[in-house]
Amino acid sequence: MGRMSEDVRAGDSASGAPGELPEYAERVLAVAELIPPGRVMTYGDVAEWLGEGGPRQVGRVMALYGGAVPWWRVVRADGALLPGHELRALDHYREEGTPLREAGRSAGGHLPRLAMARARWDGDPDVTPHT
Repeated sequence: MGRMSEDVRAGDSASGAPGELPEYAERVLAVAELIPPGRVMTYGDVAEWLGEGGPRQVGRVMALYGGAVPWWRVVRADGALLPGHELRALDHYREEGTPLREAGRSAGGHLPRLAMARARWDGDPDVTPHT
């Protein structure tokens, strides 16, 4: 999974230039790269920080182009792990010390969720990650 999808490499980007990402996608990916290890932003947080788009647009960008950035740091607002990528994401969260909360017994597979109140990053580069 790379930063560009097959469509973009083939020249189907918004500008039509081969290998070029749409401008909005570049901005979304740049925000994802700013999120410190151990912290997360929701899809909506990223859209709000950019001042355009919404959670679905950010999610679409991450699904198509997010493979080369820390995709696990852009998450759902409810703290649920990305379906189909739960174990890979969980490995990253544990490695980075991202705050998690244990799943209840009723949760399928007993996967934890992100502890959003502690893990969420507001985009302030001067705020250090939790300890």
